[in-house]
Amino acid sequence: MALLNWRDAKHFDRFNDEPCVICGKPTPMRSDHGKPVHKVCAEAWLDAHTTAPTDGRNR
Repeated sequence: MALLNWRDAKHFDRFNDEPCVICGKPTPMRSDHGKPVHKVCAEAWLDAHTTAPTDGRNR
């Protein structure tokens, strides 16, 4: 499970809630690229769109 560290103030817009790019509900949270997204939505998206690392061996 992906756990993002969003403690930096750049991840919070205290003036404006915008629709989350994943679920559409309002959020003051922002991604590293400034996109409105809930932290839990971003973590779930990462889990769904990343593959487990491989060790390079064929089985």
